[in-house]
Amino acid sequence: MTFAESLTSAISGNFQLPEPLSARRIVVAMSGGVDSSVTAALALKSGAEVIGVTLRLYDHGEAVGRKGACCAGQDIRDAAAVADRLGFAHHVIDHESAFRQSVVEQFADEYLAGRTPIPCVRCNMGPKFTDLFAIARDLGADCLATGHYVRRVEGAQGAEMHRAIDPARDQSYFLFATTRAQLEFLRFPLGGMPKADVRAIASSLGLGVAAKPDSQDICFVPDGDYAGIVTKVRPGAVHEGAIVDLEGRELGRHRGIIHYTVGQRRGLEIGGMAEPLYVVRIDAAKNEVIVGPRAALAVSSARLSGINRLATAEEWGALGPLTAKVRSMAKPAPARLDGDRLVFDTPEYGVSPGQAAVLYADDRVVAGGWIEETASAFQG
Repeated sequence: MTFAESLTSAISGNFQLPEPLSARRIVVAMSGGVDSSVTAALALKSGAEVIGVTLRLYDHGEAVGRKGACCAGQDIRDAAAVADRLGFAHHVIDHESAFRQSVVEQFADEYLAGRTPIPCVRCNMGPKFTDLFAIARDLGADCLATGHYVRRVEGAQGAEMHRAIDPARDQSYFLFATTRAQLEFLRFPLGGMPKADVRAIASSLGLGVAAKPDSQDICFVPDGDYAGIVTKVRPGAVHEGAIVDLEGRELGRHRGIIHYTVGQRRGLEIGGMAEPLYVVRIDAAKNEVIVGPRAALAVSSARLSGINRLATAEEWGALGPLTAKVRSMAKPAPARLDGDRLVFDTPEYGVSPGQAAVLYADDRVVAGGWIEETASAFQG
């Protein structure tokens, strides 16, 4: 598909609204980056009325001048500048308190519980979708559009979520908790476009964010210092403890369980071992980090909570073989869902409580949930 064809397709079809679009109102979630800015530009070019909304999610004082952040400081100013250049209304709404309670504090508590959280999913479940939905409906919107790289496909049973065309940009893993009702109202016009085309559109429109770097890591974690955020939010809660092997023998000491995650090898500071050791699990109650050989990371199944099914009961039996991703960068592995248990066809490695497991039928997201506990496949 050429750039011109990609642009025409994005404008004419990807908002999936009844004609004429000139009678429609689209609210666009704007983070200040190139993706949401181009989403707003495409919405405007469709002929619809556009209103941009930016949620201020955390203390912008910590983010001023930071590259790769969103929803704070310079990013809010960038979103406002795009709206001003293109000529549509833009609102900034303060949600810092709600974001702290529903995302930041939970992030800290998850680490203290020995889990590995995904705050981006929690943010989508809370401020970014739930709150923006209410705002968009109050504004009389026909849909809420975002710059996420995922495709919304009209199926026989309603809207479906599919992976983005560009696999390197696909964000379906982080959107697994989107409900079927939310999906009916959401639009993702960038899901069928490569990133290069998105930047080209921004450049052609003279948008200052055309070359802006993509968001990196977690927006509220300065310099990737997760432990620093945890100790700031929950001062005095981190304590050193024992690093033990699978038999419970102490091999060393740790600075706090928040510094470790399942599958981690580096930073254990244990020398003189016959083979490399990995974090196999974390026992928050005992304040212990349990390590073992790579083979001990093998998992046969995982119990899930908060399961969200995006395929109807009628569709489920006809979906065919399923695959599951247990980390955002993991390769999908053949699996099946048996009640609340995700069962892998062959042992999977590095499955960590606190992460999400997302199930796919081909490129369609059909379900997902939070990993609560795992069943070891290790025979050693």
